[in-house]
Amino acid sequence: MAQTRDHGGGLDAAIAQYGGQRSGWIDLSTGINPTPYPLPTFSHMDWTALPDKAAADRLITAARTAWNVPDGAAILATPGASAAIAQIPRLAPTGVVHIPAPTYNEHAASFANAGWAVTGSPRPADAHVVVHPNNPDGRQWSAADLTAPLKVIDESFCDVIPDASLIAHADRPGTLILKSFGKFWGLAGVRLGFVIGDPTLIAQLTDMLGPWPVSGIALTIGATALEDQTWAQDTRNTLKRDAKRLDTLMQAKGAELVGGTTLFRLYDVGNAGAWHTRLAEAHIWSRVFPYSSSWLRLGLPPTGAWDRLEAAL
Repeated sequence: MAQTRDHGGGLDAAIAQYGGQRSGWIDLSTGINPTPYPLPTFSHMDWTALPDKAAADRLITAARTAWNVPDGAAILATPGASAAIAQIPRLAPTGVVHIPAPTYNEHAASFANAGWAVTGSPRPADAHVVVHPNNPDGRQWSAADLTAPLKVIDESFCDVIPDASLIAHADRPGTLILKSFGKFWGLAGVRLGFVIGDPTLIAQLTDMLGPWPVSGIALTIGATALEDQTWAQDTRNTLKRDAKRLDTLMQAKGAELVGGTTLFRLYDVGNAGAWHTRLAEAHIWSRVFPYSSSWLRLGLPPTGAWDRLEAAL
């Protein structure tokens, strides 16, 4: 039985309920960098030719360098991290998977739909999944926290704190580390992700996804961005500054900081539904959670949107 997925985004539903045009809305419901990496220039052939091996090799080399991937770990580029999340439960016989909650719910849904028993208790399990840093509270994990034969570490938001990455453990048997290009580089529409880890498992995933899983355009964008470490460091500094600015604004309005990363902040606001509605009436979309009546998550506002957010609050 398929499980319901609960995500940020979904502006179509917001517009249907609260009106307005998409261009007039500020979407703070996701943790996507509001200042994306500038796109490179493309030729006609970039759009018409099948992705070639040279472009794929360039992307993998850029990823290995940017994330300091151990030589013994393999890298697979995927059409978004979600494509890998959907397939990973099929890499091992079904059993018990430990997924500490609350966290990004796509992992539990994918394992459950593949026939696994999902538990949040730290008992012996056949697989263990952690989101590092965690979404939505920013909790960080260590390699010692994962003891199951299949270890999945979702580092979709870890590019803001690269020193905390567990990538040094990617060459351990049974280990898979996920990277999401769309979050930190702000280009979610490119649909690019990575799985890094055990070469045997990576080979299985490669067969599952088939030839040309990533478009030529995505290969070029990803390689160009991953090679640009100056932009990455400047962006980390900007995100840190803006996250602090958002905390100051929200705390002045009575919110209590729970956690998060510099791409999204989690607050306890008492009545999250009321805050969510008030912001939506001002055409600002925020994130609330079915398991908490008091938590509100906000991404960083884009340049020029700060005054609107403050007015709506």
